[in-house]
Amino acid sequence: MNGENKESRGNIDNMDNIDNIDSMVKINYEYYSGSDLYLDGSEDTLLDIVTNYTKEEYSSVIEEKKDWAILYHLSEVRGNIVSFLPITKEDDVLEIGAGCGAITGTLADMARSVDCIELSKKRSLVNAVRNKEYDNITINVGNFQDIEPNIEKKYDYITLIGVLEYAASYIAAKEPYVEFLKIIKKHLKEDGKLIIAIENKYGLKYFAGCREDHLATFFSGIEGYMNCDSVRTFSKNGLEKLSKDAGYKDIEFYYPYPDYKLPLAIYSDDFLPEAGELNVNLRNFDSDRMLLFDESNAFDNIISDGMFDFFSNSFLVLIG
Repeated sequence: MNGENKESRGNIDNMDNIDNIDSMVKINYEYYSGSDLYLDGSEDTLLDIVTNYTKEEYSSVIEEKKDWAILYHLSEVRGNIVSFLPITKEDDVLEIGAGCGAITGTLADMARSVDCIELSKKRSLVNAVRNKEYDNITINVGNFQDIEPNIEKKYDYITLIGVLEYAASYIAAKEPYVEFLKIIKKHLKEDGKLIIAIENKYGLKYFAGCREDHLATFFSGIEGYMNCDSVRTFSKNGLEKLSKDAGYKDIEFYYPYPDYKLPLAIYSDDFLPEAGELNVNLRNFDSDRMLLFDESNAFDNIISDGMFDFFSNSFLVLIG
């Protein structure tokens, strides 16, 4: 996608149709359908913010707007989900579902190159403007299934951050989640790693009264997503099974807290939280919730019983 020889990049390096934006980021519209199918309505406001404010000013804008979408897309905390990983300037990264670029800039700081795939043109423009100083980012706008067959490069890291749960919406297969992971495996180097960040269907916050993140309904993940085929999150065992069914062997779990979207700490099986540490739980900025019990007290007991990995609100998984 972003190699030195233009002839070697295949069809996904047609950069002729680039909007007149002040950015070093390259945008490829060859696979763009002409309509944005996945938007949350904040994109025009976000484009205005990233055009007229510096990154250092984002926090003050977030405080002023008091809007979940602005916080989610612009918070510098988003980058914590990858900033601790051993990605170096020798590594090439493919970011699938780059969105508005909250994590793209962090990856660009760390890696030699970052190639993005993003369905939305509006979100890609936000990404390109907010990360305009980077010359190692390429954004390919379009559906993953249209772009993927033309990817000739193999990557050191591929990211699915908030993406795997939607595989049934764009992978036409009997087992879309397994098939998605199989497809991605073809584009990893032999020692490459796939990075998955996703909610835990059995996350403690859902038992305590938070709405399911994607459907905004109570207990829908715990109950197995009855009457919904468009989205799925998984337990730890479920993710392990998906990975093995797709042919991956090495699976390493991390536990972002409070969740992977705005992680303040990231634990591992070698460094689990201690009782008293998990006391930042009322952070459901996106919608209202119930308060069924004290999550801090519950976490203390879960930790004491050695069950934190089952009830962690989110997972960060490295597989290869």
